[in-house]
Amino acid sequence: MKRSLDSESLQDLFQPLRRAHEVFASRYPGPRGDRQPVHTVYGGAHLFRADTAKRMGEKALEALAEYAPDFITFASAIQLPGLEYLGGSPDAAALAKAVQANPEVARKDNPHAWFASMIYQRVREKLRREPVEDFRIDFEDGFGNRPDEEEDRFAASAAGELAAGMAAGSLPPFIGLRIKPFNEELRNRSIRTLDIFVTELLGKSGGRLPQNFLITLPKITIPEESAALAAVCARLESALGLRSGTLQIELMIETPQSIFNDRGELNLLRLAAAAQGRCVGAHFGTYDYTAGRGITAAYQHMLHLACDFAKEAMQVAYAGTGIWLSDGATNILPVPVHHGGAHSSPLTTKQSGENHKAVRQAWKLHFEHVRHSLVNGFYQGWDLHPAQLVTRYAAVYSFFLESLDAASERLRNFIDKAAQATLVGEVFDDAATGQGLLNYFLRAINCGAITAEEAQRQTGLTQEEFRGASFVKILDGRKK
Repeated sequence: MKRSLDSESLQDLFQPLRRAHEVFASRYPGPRGDRQPVHTVYGGAHLFRADTAKRMGEKALEALAEYAPDFITFASAIQLPGLEYLGGSPDAAALAKAVQANPEVARKDNPHAWFASMIYQRVREKLRREPVEDFRIDFEDGFGNRPDEEEDRFAASAAGELAAGMAAGSLPPFIGLRIKPFNEELRNRSIRTLDIFVTELLGKSGGRLPQNFLITLPKITIPEESAALAAVCARLESALGLRSGTLQIELMIETPQSIFNDRGELNLLRLAAAAQGRCVGAHFGTYDYTAGRGITAAYQHMLHLACDFAKEAMQVAYAGTGIWLSDGATNILPVPVHHGGAHSSPLTTKQSGENHKAVRQAWKLHFEHVRHSLVNGFYQGWDLHPAQLVTRYAAVYSFFLESLDAASERLRNFIDKAAQATLVGEVFDDAATGQGLLNYFLRAINCGAITAEEAQRQTGLTQEEFRGASFVKILDGRKK
């Protein structure tokens, strides 16, 4: 075939394009293959103890036993499909007994009940095994403004508890602290707390940080705040003998100015870039953001359109960067409205019923909020109370498990199609979709929705292929 342009003669034209592609690839490396927690639990630094995660799991199990002692009651409370109105009915006990006696038969005869039973069992198992995936020792809203001497003392004591948790193996897989904002009023206090905390921690832990240790910066407005925290982290690393880049940062997106700057430009990438490669996460702050938008308290909630707008902006800005996104919190907590105890009269039947109603309604709301986040691509969120762990895992597990069979078949077919194309020398250019399907299973395994063995049976992938966490590597391995 005749041509007018020789390929070699075009190489000089492509040099700028090649360099631009290299810069683009460095800025957008794609999704990270490592584990992302499904939530972050915030708790005041003055309350943190080495065994906080374990105690939260125990409290969550107590709430489940008190307000939903069986899977049908729980499924009715959060309105899982097919069992919305069975709680407390005469048929409920018989159905629960039948499912527990023969799960495989129930799976065919009453799939809704079998599904609800499986969710309930896996939630209970998770609360016993790993109740908290990520915890933030909070020196901001959950701690408040206190005298310097008091905050110094709690910074040191919380660091000591964290070191004790490291030694005892009682910490969640991810942990860190939230400092105060870097505004003019609180910046010096924030740095002082961070310095004391990290210095004390390393002194009591033999110079080690916990695995997946993160520093959360709230109420950020301008890139200079990210840059200042990154610079402080670099100074701390140098002073304490830590490897450069060890201290990683999360940004809290909870001001309107964190979305758009004073020039009307999207501010999100600038905030992250100013952290000099330390920014690994961006957390949305529902209530500060809606307040900043002028929304009245009655309508400040996670499902407000203003929140969806901000989170859409976060997703678009951070897509492909490897920065993890987290949604906000549900602030209506699953707690009883009446309290009995050793020094008060026993609860009446009416009061007990009102307690059950309040907790179950809060559970349903939290379940709906978590589902909304998951459907919209936010796989992490905040939790504020032990009883919210119940519905966090129920929502996450039901989200992954209800589409497990369809996702399994799709991934098997996708891999077969891709492998066949590469074997005959064709280009398979939809690796992003394949990686997305693989990520579905990796998230489901990491949070405990399914086991690695179940994922292997469903997809035909090996344990090694799952560990590699890369669709492209799977295809390369199957070509050999």
